[in-house]
Amino acid sequence: MIVAGIGFSSMATVDSLRAAFEKASAGQNVEALATVADKEGHRALAEFATNAALPLHFIALADLAGQRTLTCSNRSRATYGTGSVAEASALAAAGHGARLISPRQISDDRLATCAVAIGG
Repeated sequence: MIVAGIGFSSMATVDSLRAAFEKASAGQNVEALATVADKEGHRALAEFATNAALPLHFIALADLAGQRTLTCSNRSRATYGTGSVAEASALAAAGHGARLISPRQISDDRLATCAVAIGG
């Protein structure tokens, strides 16, 4: 399974999410979206997932912390215990043995990130 993991600020818009997703997923056949569980209910995220027609998986905090990421955001590390919410979410949702096929990409407004992983 190919999963796009998304990290974002509470200020992120649908356009923010779309921009990060398009950068990270170019040329990939993404089958699902994933993000940290505390983002459930965010209006822009729900709208983006609906528009993309992709299922959305919410990842528990404990499942993010165990993922090895290629990039590191100090804010993500302090808040979630992982270097990248986008990368860790994608890896966790893609399953055991997953690997990143696109590291974290950042939207131009810097409000959203996206990374893509493929299951092992």
